[in-house]
Amino acid sequence: MVIGIDPGLASTGYALIAGPPSRPRVVAIGTVKTSPRTDHPLRLRALHDAIADLCCDHPVEAAAIEAWFVHPVSRSAMGMAEARGAILVALAGAGVDVVEYSPNTIKQSVTGSGSADKVQVRTMVQRLTGTAPETDHAADALAAAICHMSSAPLRGAIRRAR
Repeated sequence: MVIGIDPGLASTGYALIAGPPSRPRVVAIGTVKTSPRTDHPLRLRALHDAIADLCCDHPVEAAAIEAWFVHPVSRSAMGMAEARGAILVALAGAGVDVVEYSPNTIKQSVTGSGSADKVQVRTMVQRLTGTAPETDHAADALAAAICHMSSAPLRGAIRRAR
């Protein structure tokens, strides 16, 4: 089983998928939301605990997470970095292998275009899985999981060639 994660401090999307890469089956999907009115450390704890709980409740073998892309130094960039850290610690604590993919690689994998917009990503993940994500964050997480699952045969071939 693969978990896809679209990290964010206010909203983190997640999607767990299983099955063959040609027909991924959604096991769980959603968005973890934290309130800006909550103390910052408690928001990070909520993200950590939500991902840790998902990993405890499901036999997660790998995680696909959207790679960090360059932000100007800002308060929101720092929040994103801290959220990613809390999520990565939860995954490491569960013994889950993490692979990072650029947003363009994820979009290319599910839509055929690295410059696809949110609507195109949401439409394609629904078409591929039969599940309509409730948020863009959940759709992006589902796209990351699909990207990872569909690239597994290529990663295996590269390992065998070495």
